[in-house]
Amino acid sequence: MPASRFEPSSIKNKIKREEVARKQKREKRQNKLQRRLAQAKAEANDPLAKKKRREQNVPRTLDNTREFDPSILTANPAAASSSSAAQPEASSSSSPQEHGQAHPPDHQPQDESAADLANDPFASYFSGVADPTVPPKVLITTSQKATRVTYNFCDELVNVFPGAESIRRKKGRGFEMGRIAGWAANRGYSHLMVVNEDTKKPNAITIVYLPDGPTAYFKLTSVELSKRIHGHGRPTDHFPELVLNGFVTRLGHTVGRLFQTLFPPMPEFQGRQVVTLHNQRDFLFFRRHRYAFRSTEKVALQEIGPRFTLKLRSLRKGLPAVKNLGEPSKPLEFDTFEEGERGEDMEMADAEATAQGEEGEGEQSEDKAQAKPKEVVPPTEDEYQWIWKPELETTRRTFFL
Repeated sequence: MPASRFEPSSIKNKIKREEVARKQKREKRQNKLQRRLAQAKAEANDPLAKKKRREQNVPRTLDNTREFDPSILTANPAAASSSSAAQPEASSSSSPQEHGQAHPPDHQPQDESAADLANDPFASYFSGVADPTVPPKVLITTSQKATRVTYNFCDELVNVFPGAESIRRKKGRGFEMGRIAGWAANRGYSHLMVVNEDTKKPNAITIVYLPDGPTAYFKLTSVELSKRIHGHGRPTDHFPELVLNGFVTRLGHTVGRLFQTLFPPMPEFQGRQVVTLHNQRDFLFFRRHRYAFRSTEKVALQEIGPRFTLKLRSLRKGLPAVKNLGEPSKPLEFDTFEEGERGEDMEMADAEATAQGEEGEGEQSEDKAQAKPKEVVPPTEDEYQWIWKPELETTRRTFFL
């Protein structure tokens, strides 16, 4: 009969039980350390053994065990179908030509993503019409009844985006988000950013691309202002560089291009400032650093701040809706109470005067139409392009950006 394993929990004396438990943990740590030292000593003499161990010990994560999704533009369906659970990364790096396989019928053509980029709402920004030396105008405001913490965070965002301006939101009716978006679009702003607050701390950000949308709503967590970051640097007025990681799906391309429009297309490299948005498991980690080349091989990073985490909750077409927008009142009409030939003569005279006026003022109206842009009016109903579904979070089948 094999001897049963001794458990410290069987000791009734508390002091003796804790002493024996500490001794067992100490022995376990020492044995593990000795095994690692012996393994390192053996691998120092045999580099191939170390390489083999690293190839076999591949951790299983959600990223390398994810099933093929047609919305992932950088995915390889042939490699994903032939991949095994034991070696997900090695199989995913192989191409269909290496295995002698043809593309499956549901393979996504490469020019499809290019067509999406050419017809999306941000195509005019990337066409090169705007001056690259002029930063986009961004209006930053808050929700109603905001506190000092949210205003301090808005001041940090003003330092992040070169063309940003912060205006405190007024209280009362008539200052809905859709009305503010239309007001900002009519005054030349390219973006509207609204920081929402709950329990006296910022918890969400809404980014509206003006004048025609879309509108993205993000949950905001893990906010750290610059003054709370140890050893933070001071920002400068130089245009930063932008780094986007992990935006590989169609939805990710849309969100990534939205963030690209917030920064000037030509960064100023003498400032050595970099803004990074790293997407991992649908969470967008925002960081801002300054880099310095210590040598030809080493680069030092100094975080400037702020740092926060975003998660996309919804993407709407157009501007935010205003439910109580209301229709404009009809103009007053007066009845002359005149009948017979006199009334007909007056109608004929009015028609001739109107025709002559249209001929004379035709050119002036065209010039005015070209000079004055069309007024932007918010819609009355929201039209969602994508919305987060809570039930998908339990099965880990989220829409990866």
